[in-house]
Amino acid sequence: MTTKEYNHSVDLYSDNIFRFIIKSLRNEALSKDIVQETYLKLWNKVNEVSYEKVKSWLFTTAYRTMIDQIRKEKKYQGDLDDVPHTTMVTNQPSSDLQTILEEALETLPEKQKTVILLKDYEGYNYKEIGEMTGLNESQVKVYIYRGRKALQTYLVSIDLLI
Repeated sequence: MTTKEYNHSVDLYSDNIFRFIIKSLRNEALSKDIVQETYLKLWNKVNEVSYEKVKSWLFTTAYRTMIDQIRKEKKYQGDLDDVPHTTMVTNQPSSDLQTILEEALETLPEKQKTVILLKDYEGYNYKEIGEMTGLNESQVKVYIYRGRKALQTYLVSIDLLI
């Protein structure tokens, strides 16, 4: 891959990768760091990755970097469990559809959430999602189906409350 192609991939895909990561992590600074780290990893392998495969490579690398970050946070979370927490909870109902959809997505297991975001928010096909996540197409379809059913159940139960 040439430097021009690398720069073009930054222009084409960095916003999409950021949107995908921030929907999963809900942390803007961390999401930006993951995008930057992903492009740094690409730069280090610029001679090994062909331009035709760069989109899939970037999303796969960003996804794996995000998973590593989640695991790292869970590892350190055990140390923080000993610290007393103070939380503030409000019971104000939210009628904002976007907020409700985001809450529904948060109820899903990580793999279901990831494949649904890639399929429904980013518009990737099953094969591309499989390449990015390391799943085969059948697994991707199953995770999407189960995730959508869980979202449907959640949204119907919310609808009854409103």
